[in-house]
Amino acid sequence: MLNTILLQDASPMGGGFQGIIMIVAIFAIFYFMMVRPQQKRQKEIKKFRENLTVGDRVVTAGGIHGKISGIKDDHFRVKIADGVEIRVDKGSVYPAGTSQEEVQQTSEKK
Repeated sequence: MLNTILLQDASPMGGGFQGIIMIVAIFAIFYFMMVRPQQKRQKEIKKFRENLTVGDRVVTAGGIHGKISGIKDDHFRVKIADGVEIRVDKGSVYPAGTSQEEVQQTSEKK
């Protein structure tokens, strides 16, 4: 009876070490699957905003499509219709993608 009590109370060695390895593995997976791709995306958007010039097509964070008509230090002037321009913060401008006209122009060049 004493032997069975001692065997039940004994815990396997290394149980805590396996738990630490699992936690580290979960953090590594989280980093490579979520954090790193998001950082890459943010760098691409920042590079895009730095390379914008007058005439580039953009979409604002509110979903307004237009062309850049002026660039200042902290904002863009975006033309959204004939005679209508809005001032938009640089942090809320994203690439508009390719329009049908641009696709046709690039296919004609090939």
